[in-house]
Amino acid sequence: MKKSVSQSEKMVRTSVTIPESMKEEMKKVDANWSALVREAIRRRLGWEHEKDTVEALLINEKLRRKAPESWDSTKVIRAWRSRRS
Repeated sequence: MKKSVSQSEKMVRTSVTIPESMKEEMKKVDANWSALVREAIRRRLGWEHEKDTVEALLINEKLRRKAPESWDSTKVIRAWRSRRS
């Protein structure tokens, strides 16, 4: 679910609170901290989306029932189609 930010997408400002010692260390590193934080958030959101998808799949599998051994889906479909006519 990697979605890049389009050039026309409006950017908003938010604050992150970090220890003063970390801020001092950040000053020593030449990095685009905003881009790094955006990417970390994007990855986490992607992970959350995947987690939700897996959870939904597991719930679906728990709720799904096996068809009886003698059940013929073709007969059921034909029966329903004949009722429509």
